[in-house]
Amino acid sequence: MLALEDLLAQVQACRICEEHLPLGPRPVLRASTTARLLVVGQAPGTKVHASGTPWDDQSGKRLRQWLGLDAATFYDASQIAIVPMGFCYPGKGKSGDLPPRPECARHWHQQLLDLLPNIELTLLIGKYAQDGFLKHAAKSTLTETVANWHEYLPHYMPLPHPSPRNQFWLKRHPWFETDAVPALQQLVSDLVKKT
Repeated sequence: MLALEDLLAQVQACRICEEHLPLGPRPVLRASTTARLLVVGQAPGTKVHASGTPWDDQSGKRLRQWLGLDAATFYDASQIAIVPMGFCYPGKGKSGDLPPRPECARHWHQQLLDLLPNIELTLLIGKYAQDGFLKHAAKSTLTETVANWHEYLPHYMPLPHPSPRNQFWLKRHPWFETDAVPALQQLVSDLVKKT
């Protein structure tokens, strides 16, 4: 079995779906064998593609607020692994970015997960991550899956995407920030304290 560092180097050099990427390949992820928390979103946006830093945008700012973490802790790969469903910016669609390219999850995810033995909680951000990890246990809608977040603990916590575009969803579902976010912050705090 490859060491995690060698596998990450292979992922960084990946060109599997290069022909489909409007800005070219730039895999954005981070991981360490000691990480206890895994963050799985959909795919980098243009700002993250440009910086090479995951969640380096307004969505990331809100996500860190939800988690109750400062940037230094969030970006400490020894504590938190960040492995999206798609590693590169997939391009623009009619209403937001295109879905993550499926090649990443098919080719890389299991290899990466096998080398992250200490993960205790995986945050599934958005429907692509929820469907990818929960399979048939995911409900028919993101709202239903997130509303039943407690069913997926202790291994998974489904979340909506923290994008500013989801402001309407958050206003329509105030229970998320009053009930789910405090529980999430406690779970994350407990994991971070262990390291």
